[in-house]
Amino acid sequence: MEIREILPWDKPYFCQMVHDFYALPAVAHPIPDSHAEHTFDLLMSDTAYARCFVAADERDIPKAYCLCAVTWSNEAGGLCIWLEELMVMPALQGQGIGQALIAAVRAAYPNAARFRLEVTAENTRAAALYERLGFTPLEYQQMVLDAPISF
Repeated sequence: MEIREILPWDKPYFCQMVHDFYALPAVAHPIPDSHAEHTFDLLMSDTAYARCFVAADERDIPKAYCLCAVTWSNEAGGLCIWLEELMVMPALQGQGIGQALIAAVRAAYPNAARFRLEVTAENTRAAALYERLGFTPLEYQQMVLDAPISF
């Protein structure tokens, strides 16, 4: 698998992977498919706030992705890179692809103060990987306030 940034012709693969990701039992809730299309369009706009890396097979078809959000963290003292979504197709899990995606994200942001992600309690396999890579739990309870989206 080659790790690279997402490209314009990756849209159908990205949208399908996002759909599949949000259907997994390890994800807390589904989202509308339109969110993936909007996110992809944002990624193609050269935004400074989001970036996506994919693992592509020998035919250059993405089989895994890591969607990142870029923020500033006063708590961490600098740039914080959120690994918003990390998804490896189930048939390819356990082959080091998730680890390679995280390594690519870390290499892309060498001056980041923190890399942050979320994992559900049910997703023990992913949590074990993240801990092996040096991630440690934060004792926060996550809360959200969703606002209506118009696009």
